[in-house]
Amino acid sequence: MPSSNRLAPMAAGIGLRHAHYARVARERPELGFVEVHSENFFCPDDAAAQVLRHMRGLYPVSLHGVGLALGSACGVDGRHLERLAALVERIEPARVSDHACFARAPLGARGVVHANDLLPVAFTHAQLRVLESNVQQVQERLRRPILVENLSSYIEFGDCEMPEPEFFAELTRRSGCGLLLDVNNLMVNARNRGAASPLREVRAWLDALSHAGAGPSVGEIHLAGHSVQQGLVIDDHGSAVSAPVWQAYEHALGLLGPVPTLIEWDTAIPELPVLLDEAAQARERLAQAASRRAELA
Repeated sequence: MPSSNRLAPMAAGIGLRHAHYARVARERPELGFVEVHSENFFCPDDAAAQVLRHMRGLYPVSLHGVGLALGSACGVDGRHLERLAALVERIEPARVSDHACFARAPLGARGVVHANDLLPVAFTHAQLRVLESNVQQVQERLRRPILVENLSSYIEFGDCEMPEPEFFAELTRRSGCGLLLDVNNLMVNARNRGAASPLREVRAWLDALSHAGAGPSVGEIHLAGHSVQQGLVIDDHGSAVSAPVWQAYEHALGLLGPVPTLIEWDTAIPELPVLLDEAAQARERLAQAASRRAELA
């Protein structure tokens, strides 16, 4: 395994998908880390587990989950958490993250059911308590802080009691978790709200997060592409990072300094050099942010 599995602030990585396993293992391109979806590697003895163990010897690995449903009022699925804990013990990842969403709810005689989706939560005090409790349970079992990601959402709740940046800042303070800042999700939400200037709205969101004191809690940034489908902007991770998202990312780095950054690409997956070029662009911007910080010091 690498001598250190910590992610340096300048680290730029890619989401490791099946199409690129062999080539990444063979060519060992310059990457700060690779990220995988935790649930795809729960089985300890299959071929995927062997691939992940090999990759863990080449790069730091970040585990990004989609199944904890941290915003569910009925709690976290204990079996799911145990399988995640076993994976964390096997791989010793650099990061563990999941989403600020709910997916579990009681349904009469059927008991608790789990929707295979990342459903948004309302930014209320009650919801904050639910997230805090579930995040703390996960962190106690994993014996480490986790990162919680902001969602792209296609609905808005009318009963929100605090702005989204304040909600996440308070979550990090109460639970000790970090924030996985998905800049593309912010852009998708701004565009779907019909903002006159989506970029200006995203910059204002980032400013509010920084003013709320949550900047130091940002442990990773995600960048991805999005598309317009039937008039709705979809966070499909199926294209290159757009120019406005790059601009918003640069603004985030100006506020936060260099933060480990991942290129997500999950649909219409391109050849590996395309992903590596996107990661190189992130790495260049990280270097520029570090240089600006040094000049101001």
